[in-house]
Amino acid sequence: MTDQKTLSPRVWAELVLLALIWGGSFLSIRLALDELPVLTVVFHRVFWAAILLWIVVALRRVPLPRDPRIWAAFLVMGCLNNIIPFGLMSWGQLHIESGLTAILNASTAIFGVLTAALAFDDERLSLRRGVGVTIGFAGVVITIGPAALLQFDLRSMAQIAVLGGALSYALAAVWGRRHLAGLPPVLAAAGMVTGSAIGLAPLMLMVDGPPRLDLAPVTWGAIAYYALVATAGAYLLYYRVLRTAGSGNLLLVTLLIPPVAIGLGAVVLGETLTPGVFAGSAVLALGLLILNGRCAAPARD
Repeated sequence: MTDQKTLSPRVWAELVLLALIWGGSFLSIRLALDELPVLTVVFHRVFWAAILLWIVVALRRVPLPRDPRIWAAFLVMGCLNNIIPFGLMSWGQLHIESGLTAILNASTAIFGVLTAALAFDDERLSLRRGVGVTIGFAGVVITIGPAALLQFDLRSMAQIAVLGGALSYALAAVWGRRHLAGLPPVLAAAGMVTGSAIGLAPLMLMVDGPPRLDLAPVTWGAIAYYALVATAGAYLLYYRVLRTAGSGNLLLVTLLIPPVAIGLGAVVLGETLTPGVFAGSAVLALGLLILNGRCAAPARD
């Protein structure tokens, strides 16, 4: 019998820390969007994160891959895991609350189960997972509001954009497993954000123009947080928790992020969410718990 991953007090502390870091990223991105356009916000995120991660790669003396296909895979991974989701979610935050963005971002786990089931034989959709996915999507519909799905105003488009970003995250997980498995995590993360910066730079220059440097201190502080702490630092912590707790337990962080983002959005930005959003969030959380196996007897997947 395979030993099951458990959550020690230290792992719980790391999960909470990761949730606090990522929960705070929604606020910092929203603050940066007050002064910067979307693509520039995303470029700052991946550019500065890449520099920090390559420093870590050098300090750890991680050997660099020689196969050109791996470097090409970094470019694709950067597009799927950074450029598309960061861009869609940042644009979405211009039109919806940061807390709502965090709630919809939690649907990444739901999309992840579906895409993995379609791509890999060893991640087939079991009965328990199917129930969790169904309940999770019901939570998404309640969160957005059934009426919003029948109209196409800017707020509805923003929520759909965030869901598109969550789907892109899920596709990135499939791509990463197929093409980047076996690489040291810090190298995979550094290569990915570097691919993002290279791929995004021409588009940013065409749409936004060269990045401005005469920014307000609060904007530079927001950039430093979401690029260095919530991207580079969080990737390093993420892989540590993944190694010690396992992917199933790591799914719990998606339940801890929204309360942090909602609280910060309310205190700092004065955001308020409707009762329907909280109800949908609860249903989505139930779906995630079922996927994690914490609301059902042990089952073979």
